[in-house]
Amino acid sequence: MRIIPAIDIIDGKCVRLTKGDYSTKKIYNESPLEVAKEFEASGIEYLHVVDLDGAKASKIINYKILEEIASKTNLKIDFGGGLKSDKDLEIAFNSGANQITGGSIAVKNSSVFESWIEKYGNDKIILGADFYPDTSGGKIATNGWQEESSLQLLPFIKGYQQKGIGYVICTDISKDGMLQGPSFTIYNQILKNVNPLKLIASGGISTFSELPKLAENGCEGVIIGKAIYENKISLKQLENFIIHQ
Repeated sequence: MRIIPAIDIIDGKCVRLTKGDYSTKKIYNESPLEVAKEFEASGIEYLHVVDLDGAKASKIINYKILEEIASKTNLKIDFGGGLKSDKDLEIAFNSGANQITGGSIAVKNSSVFESWIEKYGNDKIILGADFYPDTSGGKIATNGWQEESSLQLLPFIKGYQQKGIGYVICTDISKDGMLQGPSFTIYNQILKNVNPLKLIASGGISTFSELPKLAENGCEGVIIGKAIYENKISLKQLENFIIHQ
């Protein structure tokens, strides 16, 4: 299972939100590059970068930060947040992204998102399935989690898998930044019903002991944010996990 730390960017700074609420913004470092270099020094190879300004503006904003991290580290970066047009995608890839994540676009303009899968291939395009849990599993949210759609989580993922999607980042918004543990039940449900799938768990990671469990369940990757920044999981623990798994 790949370990993928997250760097969320607002105004060029490394921040975290709680449940996607911009008013809960906490700045952890003025320099995202500095944070990325720390991750790389701990043996981490992957990075999840979210342009929160872009998510709000519905277009790429912080591509210069992406460019800086990509040119000054060897991290393989997946980049998301506000990517809505072919031009946004071009900028992201030209700025050094290895993969891009499309969430809102996959809901609101499926023909454009499908054309990206066709053009770039399913190893370059990740489906962002951000959801609010409900009795039937979950409802997909869009626009930096500001809006809830009527789409159900499982059919949404299944539909795109049939259209060629291989990677899915699945975020339980109710758990994001809460440090209360991930949505094991929902991830199991997805992996049982949608196969084959490279599922990347995101939201709620709070202790190191959750990582082997997610790996055991069949998650291909895990995105860790606040747990690292709040020292709930150390970079040393992650380094050992990467070496010994």
